[in-house]
Amino acid sequence: MKATDHKPDDNKTIVQHVFDELARSNSQPLLDRLAEDFRFVIMGTGSWSRSFEGKAAVLAELFAPLREKIADRITIVPVRLIAEGDLVVVEARGRNTTRDGKAYDNTYCNVIRLEAGQFKEWIEYCDTLLVEKVLGPPGEAAK
Repeated sequence: MKATDHKPDDNKTIVQHVFDELARSNSQPLLDRLAEDFRFVIMGTGSWSRSFEGKAAVLAELFAPLREKIADRITIVPVRLIAEGDLVVVEARGRNTTRDGKAYDNTYCNVIRLEAGQFKEWIEYCDTLLVEKVLGPPGEAAK
């Protein structure tokens, strides 16, 4: 099978593996699967809600500020995955604690588009009010 011949089941297996590792607080499989032109979109109207364009921007402008606010490794547990074509939809739950001891247990619906086994786009739907309440704005240090 060529790298471009990924089927929905292959994509689902890839995403399942990434999320299984995220549930173990291991982000390396995710980082290994991000395309250089990866795009991450957080839907909503809060200060975290926007489009992050490119792997470097996602790492610097989204993942780094998030890691600054979470006490240990970020943990996201997959609940359900549905795959069709190049898309995999993941229902997931976060199990996290902020540096100041607050629970940050958000729920997510992620629509992930893959190309040749790489994550090209991730659109995240979550409780953005909870994001604001617990994490505050991205640039604000944990209190």
